[in-house]
Amino acid sequence: MQSHPDVIVIGAGVVGLSAAIALQARGLRVCVLDREGPAAGASAGNAGAFAFTDILPLASPGILKKAPKWLLDPLGPLSVPPAYALKIAPWMYRFWRACSPRQVAQSTQAQTAMMDLSRAELEPFLGATGTLDMLRKDGNLQVYESEAEFQASLPGWQARADHGIEFQHVDAAGIAALQPGLAPRFVKGTFTPGWFSIADPKLYTLALAEHLRNSGGEISRHAVTSLRALDGGIEIDGQFRAAHVVIAAGAHSHRIAASLNEAIPLETERGYNTTLPADALDLRTQITFGGHGFVVSRLSSGIRVGGAVELGGLDLPANFKRAEAMLAKAKNFLPDLDVTGGRQWMGFRPSLPDSLPVIGPARASSRVIYAFGHGHLGLTQSAGTARLVADLVTGQKAAIDLAPFSSQRF
Repeated sequence: MQSHPDVIVIGAGVVGLSAAIALQARGLRVCVLDREGPAAGASAGNAGAFAFTDILPLASPGILKKAPKWLLDPLGPLSVPPAYALKIAPWMYRFWRACSPRQVAQSTQAQTAMMDLSRAELEPFLGATGTLDMLRKDGNLQVYESEAEFQASLPGWQARADHGIEFQHVDAAGIAALQPGLAPRFVKGTFTPGWFSIADPKLYTLALAEHLRNSGGEISRHAVTSLRALDGGIEIDGQFRAAHVVIAAGAHSHRIAASLNEAIPLETERGYNTTLPADALDLRTQITFGGHGFVVSRLSSGIRVGGAVELGGLDLPANFKRAEAMLAKAKNFLPDLDVTGGRQWMGFRPSLPDSLPVIGPARASSRVIYAFGHGHLGLTQSAGTARLVADLVTGQKAAIDLAPFSSQRF
């Protein structure tokens, strides 16, 4: 590892590597530390979407209405393992408070600014890193099983329309034209043409790692446990030192921040999926089954069926019955889907109770920059986060108001 890097980035997922590349582009010497190496966590197994239209926070009155029913199903869209229920209670209380209309309006405004920035930064970033050919623009089709479910979605679509997001509502015939083979139980749909995706999120993240190395950056395996502020820099575990440190370690980030005596209510949404062979289905667009909390995506590596939320922390064993339940539903909804030969996966999504990430300086030292807690939107907001981190480290004015993303908002 470089003896005197300007910046050490903790985390070799898509957010950390994007930030490292943006810092490197500003002329800084950058090293990345990660407990396992590039693309080992949620960056490898996500659905591959740049969900710029998802400006509405997960913490919302709509989720509160659905949550009691979902929580009764241990394999449903939202679950809390009994062994973790007591530990997560304070986070759930904060989540409930974040569902107030006033907080939702504030979070939506902040999320919209973050999405606008991330979308503007994405294609230039892909071009600079030689990954533009991995970008796809196939859209997303959200489907509804009843007129009532469709009507309940309309306020959210109006909020998107107010921001100029393009979409079209379709009936059953329109659904069939966009994606043949969906079960007739889906009577309405909404197609969002401006929905981007990446050919494969793991391959993309590994390509970023290769670009960083080829440009003179370093990536080393090390499980960071503590930081200490020194005159003119930050020390990591008594072994590494740099003028600035960026914490982008995903679901493990709050444990590192705790060494600076900062308690950040980060929790872990454990996401499950199954990736089927590429010929498992003639998939024309990503399909979102919002009432069931999962999506079906077409990647270069196969057809991925995944999503849902299990609030179970970092240490409980995986429950792959959740992946099996989603796959069974997908087969029911898409009868032509070949569900054989799949690979199961579980990963940790780092989530804050108000659905916004933490981006900005640590309370203990402005030389430590936080960049974590993106929930389902790490890939989506990676290029925007990278821009903000580079601005903060180099003393430039941030491209958007960072007050809503401050770690001290809690």
